[in-house]
Amino acid sequence: MKTLYNIIITICSRGIAMAAIFNSKIKTLHKGQKNIFQIIENDMNNDKVRKVWFHSASLGEFEQGRPIIEAFREANPQIKIIITFFSPSGYEVQKHYKHADYVYYLPFDTKKNAQKFIRLVNPLFAVFVKYEFWANYLYCLKNSNIPAYSVSSIFRQNQIYFKFYGKFFRNTLKYITHFFVQDENSRELLKSININNITIAGDTRFDRVLQIVGKSKMVAVAEKFVAGHKCLVAGSTWQPDEEIIAACINSNPAVKLIIAPHEIKPENICRIGKMFTEQSVVFSEVDDDTDLSHCRVLIIDNMGMLSSLYRYGQVAYVGGGFGIGIHNTLEAAAYGMPIIFGHNYNRFAEALDLIELGAAFSVNSADELSKIINRLLTDAVLLESTAAAAKKYVVEKTGATEIVLKSLMLNVIS
Repeated sequence: MKTLYNIIITICSRGIAMAAIFNSKIKTLHKGQKNIFQIIENDMNNDKVRKVWFHSASLGEFEQGRPIIEAFREANPQIKIIITFFSPSGYEVQKHYKHADYVYYLPFDTKKNAQKFIRLVNPLFAVFVKYEFWANYLYCLKNSNIPAYSVSSIFRQNQIYFKFYGKFFRNTLKYITHFFVQDENSRELLKSININNITIAGDTRFDRVLQIVGKSKMVAVAEKFVAGHKCLVAGSTWQPDEEIIAACINSNPAVKLIIAPHEIKPENICRIGKMFTEQSVVFSEVDDDTDLSHCRVLIIDNMGMLSSLYRYGQVAYVGGGFGIGIHNTLEAAAYGMPIIFGHNYNRFAEALDLIELGAAFSVNSADELSKIINRLLTDAVLLESTAAAAKKYVVEKTGATEIVLKSLMLNVIS
């Protein structure tokens, strides 16, 4: 299996140039991988300060690791931080991340690449977020006596590590110095394959969303738009979500809507605007003279603002539940908001938890959505209790960052 793994990785690394012709994302990755070792070597030759290495597959995993990175930076300003990504969705957004000294694409996991990368970087330790278990990198770290940590990791019975044919992948996990897992089930699964270097730390996303709420900014346009009205804030929506939201809002004149779709291309923003019978306005088209008093729908056509918009609503709708799965529910929960989403949520532990606590609701139609929104917005006691349950859920699950940081600090002191 090891030989097959290395063959596949080698084929992928060499085939990326051909694949880049047909796929823009792969093209971006290929461009980022090109001459990567020359860039790293130049940086490392000119910088002999101690360094640590954090790796995330993409942007979502980076957000999970971010609280740890920033806490470590604050505690150890004298140590340089290297961050790597495999996906362009992480690197292209965070290549100028202010808490890192160096941000790179991670070279493909060939034996030669792993050996060269570890030799050049020579970190005090390495941190891999959630699902990142690259066999050659982990072996080289182990062979070089460099600790490797897995943080916010979560395991399920159907993963290859727990199959009879997964020996190679099980052995890869054994190169990890310590696992900081999200839950008891993950610990028991690891113990079942004789891995016992485990701490249940929880999910650092809870720390991160509270950070986001604490640093959220006022959005003057949203404040002017809401102007005391009851408002539904819908985030990361797709067309099936938007169809039931539009039907609900069109029949519910007492409620305003702020909608931040997942896809913000102009043609999609235009399509969404046409779905509403009441006046809608696009965020980028609003200026100081725009009269928003008669507008019922504010369409957000930029990225990165959603986390600051939840404060302007009483109820949140999180998209994706009519597709492959819902998006981030925790940001809305951290604001203390009841949350609504589509039916495809069973793979998301926080969604299941929030529904069990009565802080979230799943819908299948515009009629169901309307009924839930009307119940929440006409029953002050229900709205307050669901909002409080959502907030309490997030607050009680914070603390993973502190647990992980204490262990990482041992490598700095020693």
